[in-house]
Amino acid sequence: MTNGFAVRVGELRPSQLLWAFGPGSLVDLPQLSVVVLGLNHWKEEDSKQINEARLLDAVRRVLGPQVSRLLAPPVRPDADGPVDPFSPEAKIGVPVLPFPKWLRCPMCNLLARYDSGLFDLKTDPYRPDRNRYVHSNCARGKSPTAVPARLLVACKNGHIDDFPWRWFVHRGPTACTGALQFYEIGASLQTENLWVKCTGDCKSPDRSLVEAFGEKGAKALPACRANHAHLGQYGEGCDAELKTVLLGASNSWFPVTMSALAIPTKAGKLLKIVEDNWEAMKLIGSRESLPGMIAVLRAAGQLAGIDAFDADAIWKAIEEKRNAREGEKPSNLKLPEWEVFTESDPPKDWPDFMVFKTDPPKEFADSIHFVLLAERLREVSALIGFTRVDPPDDGSETETPPKRAPLSINKPEWVPATEVRGEGIFLRFKQDKINAWLGRTAVKERENKLLQGHRAWRIARKLAPPEVNFPGVLFYMLHTFAHLLLRELSLECGYNAASIRERIYATRPGETTEMAGVLLYTAAPDSDGTLGGLVELGKPENLERLMTQALERACICSSDPLCAEHVPLKDRTLHGAACHACSFVAETSCEAGNRYLDRSLLVPTIHGSDLAFFEGINK
Repeated sequence: MTNGFAVRVGELRPSQLLWAFGPGSLVDLPQLSVVVLGLNHWKEEDSKQINEARLLDAVRRVLGPQVSRLLAPPVRPDADGPVDPFSPEAKIGVPVLPFPKWLRCPMCNLLARYDSGLFDLKTDPYRPDRNRYVHSNCARGKSPTAVPARLLVACKNGHIDDFPWRWFVHRGPTACTGALQFYEIGASLQTENLWVKCTGDCKSPDRSLVEAFGEKGAKALPACRANHAHLGQYGEGCDAELKTVLLGASNSWFPVTMSALAIPTKAGKLLKIVEDNWEAMKLIGSRESLPGMIAVLRAAGQLAGIDAFDADAIWKAIEEKRNAREGEKPSNLKLPEWEVFTESDPPKDWPDFMVFKTDPPKEFADSIHFVLLAERLREVSALIGFTRVDPPDDGSETETPPKRAPLSINKPEWVPATEVRGEGIFLRFKQDKINAWLGRTAVKERENKLLQGHRAWRIARKLAPPEVNFPGVLFYMLHTFAHLLLRELSLECGYNAASIRERIYATRPGETTEMAGVLLYTAAPDSDGTLGGLVELGKPENLERLMTQALERACICSSDPLCAEHVPLKDRTLHGAACHACSFVAETSCEAGNRYLDRSLLVPTIHGSDLAFFEGINK
């Protein structure tokens, strides 16, 4: 990361720029706090292109046809030794700027903006962690390090701004230019012990920060200025209510992402290569110019596997792609994956896709149709926006994407993306058993209660219409099963629990294609995703033991009876019988943000057994 003065201030892993610290997010460094700037400030030439045609098409449907590429975050090239901090390579990174702009001197309690002339930036090119602002003229200390103010304001429309310190202490607009001080009373750092005061001649009384939160905060804060700090611009106004947030709080930035697996296409390997590199290959205007362009792209590290095909076949594939109709592309990213996973003889010789079918566990042969052991998988994820204050109103990839803040000033021509390779286990449930379970009266009644909770959750957040994006009771059941098995796998396979992700294939209300399956796969961008542990545990003798253990554990939760008897409508939540003790996993592992879970649909609980899909599990 580099700030606006091209000074390196810290390091992040590339995957963090998608899931935790993307454009618009705040990075709390040891002595600085910065905001990651929008894509219009990034240098595209420092990024590597990631090819995945299906995902790029899906991103275009949301952000517009001008999106032409998926780019990995910029990474410095490997070097044998330390990188010269003054070399061009040292300047490669993601641009950031100091934010919040208000700093506090811990010695004299001065509270002022970093660009007020009262603070000086001290940099150390060899130790970025030592970069900091100091209060050079402090009367109580010798150039103490200034710390970022810990309060910000944000709204659910994606805006974020500095806390209005002057407005707050003066209880409204003021012409007073007196210095502000932030101080503490008492031994505890509770909010009622934090105060701000003005040292000017306005005689404004000191004000406690307890008035910045809750109902008092709604009255004490001004209207939102529609500030997008990562874009450096203000909007035309915003009617959303400002909320005070703490620096470093998780609700200051929620990513909105889309992901897809690299799967074989029915048209074959060659057309897949052409689709993934279409932005370059569509420029080839004639058969005669084909060899030269192929050589250029191959030298750039693209077109892996193209050498297996002759020029005539390549040109034919280009023409087929050029003449293909846009409407033929499926809008559901998961449907093509489901079709590949459920083929009678799935392809086994693709570079990023290698699966082998095996028998289901004997104990669960009446519920599980078959199991696929995926020795090789590749997932590509793209960031399409973010939200603040509230997480995205829907944690799944549907035709109604969640409202999100922009990544750049203009419509983006590219979006950040990451790719991970690993292994996984795919389980397909028997459709006749699913249909019989869905036909139960108790299951239908439970689905109605879950729908009521979904409606209440959306109404409470003023999201309309309230019924949209309800995934259906089948998704609840499969999603909960995935969480239970994921938790069990992480105890035995040697993977970090956050290194395993889920992908749920479930028929949603209004869809006609019957899908009922779960994919659990590694999602780590390093060697943690290629150890072979999941494939080994997916073999029938191991999977039967793990599924039994997972389901038996779910019958009783340490939070029962509160967990088992939870009613979604009462507290307007999106889950039934589920909590951190029994069903929740790391949010990076869950495709729905730990929502839409209900273990009573899987196993008997103390509340009853009439909903359980797996009826024979003992408590």
